[in-house]
Amino acid sequence: KGKIHTQEVRVDMLGALVPDYVFANAYKLKSLEEVEKFIKENKHLPEIPSAQEIEKNGLMLAEMNMNLLKKIEEMTLYMIEMKKENEIIKKQNDLMKKNQRELEKRIIKIEKN
Repeated sequence: KGKIHTQEVRVDMLGALVPDYVFANAYKLKSLEEVEKFIKENKHLPEIPSAQEIEKNGLMLAEMNMNLLKKIEEMTLYMIEMKKENEIIKKQNDLMKKNQRELEKRIIKIEKN
């Protein structure tokens, strides 16, 4: 119930599962729609305790750090996926702009005749 003041804390993670498994091909990443639904229903992230749970039970720092690391790794996967989708959309947009310019040129040519 007191304060701790220190320059460094080292936590031994003996037996702890570091969530690098998130990057395995077999890992089933929840869709963003599933995450959104969970958040709307529960008002907190999946696998992260709610504020009420933390107030009631406290939290284990090593466990929470691993849960937060997992969420960061999952967010990284979402960002990679979104970047790929964004690149596809950019290419489609560039093609549509090119097609539009060509159509405008054809219309101008037709109108001149």
